[in-house]
Amino acid sequence: MSVTPGKQRLSDQVERRIVGWIVDGRFGPGTTLPLEREMAVELGVGRPTLREAISRLERDGWITVRKGSATVVNDYLSTGTLNVIPAIIGHPSPVGAAFVAHMLDIRTALAPVFIGDAVARDPARVVATLAEAAALSDDPRAFARFDWELHRALARLDPNPVFLLILNSFDPFYETLAARYFAAAENRQSSLQYYQDLLAAAMDRDGGRAREVAVRALAAAGEAWNRTA
Repeated sequence: MSVTPGKQRLSDQVERRIVGWIVDGRFGPGTTLPLEREMAVELGVGRPTLREAISRLERDGWITVRKGSATVVNDYLSTGTLNVIPAIIGHPSPVGAAFVAHMLDIRTALAPVFIGDAVARDPARVVATLAEAAALSDDPRAFARFDWELHRALARLDPNPVFLLILNSFDPFYETLAARYFAAAENRQSSLQYYQDLLAAAMDRDGGRAREVAVRALAAAGEAWNRTA
């Protein structure tokens, strides 16, 4: 099946197709991709377009291109960059589904740190951001958007920019997955309680308490996701 013209660049479509081959196991770690001319024919694109996609796949750690030899598929969980995360999670496969739980574990480990730091450094701004939760409509997508913007705003307040860079790697899929989570009324209610508890900690300028609130709430959210996913 060849790629088709559309809003997405052909090289992007080619990249996604090859990632799909890798994640699905058609070409597992240690195997080699077909010759360039064979892939171009199968994908229905020119070789310059294919080379552009191959270059990005090598940059992100999916493959190793050996001049004059075969292109080898890497163990991408060991060699990949943050750019492989959206591709894995966005792929409809058991690997992608399982990876969501791993990403939630990372969020539970990292987010309380920058949330506590944000409250300690700029409680007034945290209070202003959290106050917007009171106007949330009872809609899963509204909750997903607010939750995403809240955590990005708090990460920006941390002096360590790596937190925001890691969080930004969630961007392509965060709201879609969060909307699924917030489809359950009990999850929306528990998040409202989380925001209220954070607000109280911020009003008291208590970064340590804010961190503890986040640890409990995000761990509970991960467990809720695993029960319903």
